[in-house]
Amino acid sequence: MNHPRGMLDDVIHSPVRFSVVAALAAVDRAEFRFVRDTVEVTDSALSKQVTVLENAGYVRVHKVAVGRRTRTSLSLSEEGRTAFEQHVRALRDIASGEAVRPPGDG
Repeated sequence: MNHPRGMLDDVIHSPVRFSVVAALAAVDRAEFRFVRDTVEVTDSALSKQVTVLENAGYVRVHKVAVGRRTRTSLSLSEEGRTAFEQHVRALRDIASGEAVRPPGDG
């Protein structure tokens, strides 16, 4: 397929997962609570989406014991960062209209 939509990543394309990956792309690592609040979802909704991203190899989950609690943080893997950049590039290509312009109409 020549249309840029063929470059969209089905894992990242979900609005919540896209938002999570975008938030993580801006930092090296972020606490679970920060991502939850930034993306404006519940703990369980974020947990489900992080599991999908983790299973795809896009997100790493880090857990550290702090007293009696476990502190969870998230980071993008290199594969996740690459997939996000490619997905955003495809969205930009679609939005620019490049895919629908006839040859020579630039």
